[in-house]
Amino acid sequence: MGAERVNAVRTSFFGRGAISLLPAELKKRGYGRALLVTDRFLFENGVAQRVGDEILRAEMEYAIYYEVTPNPTTEVVRDCIRAAGMLKVDVLVAVGGGSAIDTCKAASIVLANGGRVEDYEGDEKSGKRGLPIVAVNTTAGTGSEVTSFYIVTDHARHTKMCMMDPNCMVDIAINDTDFMMSMPKSLTAATGMDAMTHAIEAALTWKATPLTDKDAYWAIRVIREYLPKAVENGNDVEAREMMAYAQNVAGMAFSNAGLGMVHAMAHALGGFYNLPHGVCNGVLLPCVLEYNGQFPETHERFEKIGEALGIAGLSGADAVRAVVCNIRGLGAKVGIPSGLGKLNNVNRGDFPSLARLALADTCMTANIRTPSLEDVIKVYETAM
Repeated sequence: MGAERVNAVRTSFFGRGAISLLPAELKKRGYGRALLVTDRFLFENGVAQRVGDEILRAEMEYAIYYEVTPNPTTEVVRDCIRAAGMLKVDVLVAVGGGSAIDTCKAASIVLANGGRVEDYEGDEKSGKRGLPIVAVNTTAGTGSEVTSFYIVTDHARHTKMCMMDPNCMVDIAINDTDFMMSMPKSLTAATGMDAMTHAIEAALTWKATPLTDKDAYWAIRVIREYLPKAVENGNDVEAREMMAYAQNVAGMAFSNAGLGMVHAMAHALGGFYNLPHGVCNGVLLPCVLEYNGQFPETHERFEKIGEALGIAGLSGADAVRAVVCNIRGLGAKVGIPSGLGKLNNVNRGDFPSLARLALADTCMTANIRTPSLEDVIKVYETAM
């Protein structure tokens, strides 16, 4: 597969070598000075420099901020804002996965609107479009390059803040699989299960439409087929490229349909214990599916999810059980831990606090059923 352009509201480039298309796009937009935002690992292994070379080919100046962390914090965002402000940049370039892109989204909103990142928690809190963002993906999972969501950890409250804001959306997205080939198996699995969760939750939200269903069910089919191949052989070009497409399409589905209980509970876990987001999703997904599948009004959707997973001819509760079993099997196949008890420091005594955080999370509002506090605690217990 070669590089190709996908026309959308924003500009996306796909395929091996797609990074070479960036300089002309930057020139066309007339940007002059960029802050490249990444983590220390990608800075030290030369990936950030490869992107920096393309920025120079656009006859632009740039500097690098390389202190992004997994589950980026308010402190990281503040540092990024400070660097961008001092340098008077007119575009932010995220190099990495969801952490780098979310850091740029948060910084872009504050740079354009003022205040603190904490001021923008919730839905559509900004008044002006953020500073332009370029996203160069090095993972295939978050879909952040096409979504209106971003997540920032607030250590003071031991929680993840979820923001939904069209003003934060990325302007130029690069999904060049040359940058994804070196992802280790564990990161491939975690980000892939994150993408699967995006697709399934988009299919189960009460806000789902035929338009979002088209994307959600296609992504489920592709991830089911290609995620195990990408984990097994990171140099499988077809698997890497199909996962890049699938996570992008799943991102479009959930950006329009919303997410649900899995993400709300995973955000609580990640903010409380600083755990990997994709792993939390992978562990919780089958347990939340069991909860949502109790309700007959969800069964038709489970039947469609089952078809996308390759499960044919089952209906009602049988379809629910088959979907849950299939997702558990996929997680086991790609190496997702079997329960929360396998993750660092997770303590049953914290479940009431985690459940309250999850119920307050923006993502919970789109779940097809609104759970009680006791329901959420029970799902955490089941996932243990």
